[in-house]
Amino acid sequence: MTTPLHNWAGNVDFRARRLHRPGSLAELRSLVAGSDRIRALGTGHSFNRIADTTGDLVSVAGLPPVLEVDRAARTVTVSAALRYGDLVGELHRAGFALHNLGSLPHISVAGACATGTHGSGPDNGNLATAVAALELVTADGGLVTLRRGADGDDFLGAVVGLGALGVVTRLTLDLVPTFEIAQYVYDDLPRDQLDAHATEILGGGYSVSLFTDWTGPRINQVWVKRRVDAAGGGAAEPHWHGATLAAEPRHPVPGMATVHCTEQLGVPGPWHARLPHFRLEFTPSSGEELQSEFFVPREHLVAALTALDGIADRIAAVLQISEIRTIAADELWLSPSYRRDSAALHFTWVKDTEAVLPVLAAVEERLAPYAPRPHWGKLFGTPPEQLRDRYDRYADFAKLVRRYDPSGKFRNEMLDRYFPAG
Repeated sequence: MTTPLHNWAGNVDFRARRLHRPGSLAELRSLVAGSDRIRALGTGHSFNRIADTTGDLVSVAGLPPVLEVDRAARTVTVSAALRYGDLVGELHRAGFALHNLGSLPHISVAGACATGTHGSGPDNGNLATAVAALELVTADGGLVTLRRGADGDDFLGAVVGLGALGVVTRLTLDLVPTFEIAQYVYDDLPRDQLDAHATEILGGGYSVSLFTDWTGPRINQVWVKRRVDAAGGGAAEPHWHGATLAAEPRHPVPGMATVHCTEQLGVPGPWHARLPHFRLEFTPSSGEELQSEFFVPREHLVAALTALDGIADRIAAVLQISEIRTIAADELWLSPSYRRDSAALHFTWVKDTEAVLPVLAAVEERLAPYAPRPHWGKLFGTPPEQLRDRYDRYADFAKLVRRYDPSGKFRNEMLDRYFPAG
């Protein structure tokens, strides 16, 4: 490449020899078959080297776009590079919805699913749990479609696949009938109330997020997203567990413009305009941050937070904001919520890798008794031997990778470290 390429945050400079943007499936298949090392690149919204390679990078954004709703099956088939924000309006107009969305609508469907990205809600699985089928180009240029049920373990291993089995070209997603959400924000939730009522608070809406800067004995903001068609969905108490209903819009990071955020103050709106925290029409900040996230069993959330209290001053010194969300258990082998209802502790750090890494190591050390699983696309330092112990199907995934990619075409430094060949 003659022009340097880096991820969204700018903390990873890709080392690829070339960046390709094929315009057809046939061109992509030929490219993959003829390459010795190749990785798919999505929107670049990862913070580690999961998408990096010393060979070829390929974007599937140039393939013909696909958005096909099957009303009878209640599914939609989409091209892998499609952003959620470009999909959701079409679904809503057709009378359908996805079960959940992430904080940002700017991320691609394939990239989000491949890394186990999620929204919030104790009954909501991560975004990958909506995948009913996926099509991918394999190492020899072949085209394979894997379907839930029909393809058993191969499907369960491939959905959160880290780009290790091939280049995903299409995904089929489950749909639900469209619905409306009313979003409220509460200020200053006392920490002792969270400790005593965590299940009730985190279950206080269809999707609930807690934001804290770790500077005091309180949660700065509680974002509650309630379905309008649910019992009590359109109402909000002025005071809730000691927190106060905000009278004006809020941004998770103090001082940032609230115009970037989805509408609050209980104004009902379609699911896709409330479940994300941020609007599609506003481009998110140009990467002036680093991110990490760790999933712990939901029943250990309060203990995990208490463990981090001992280093709260260190966290706060290099933090922009921290978010706490819930995710339902699933059966996808490398999902951070595999077979455990989870609470995710997310950290949006300042963009200073040298300052952040020692604090990140301290966070991981404090959380270690609760077997945290890191988000695959964010910063973490967990050794491979520890991750192996935290995933029941870890060894099976390594075997699946070797079967689909015996020559290591889709491997990179990160995959070699965590799923070594041989």
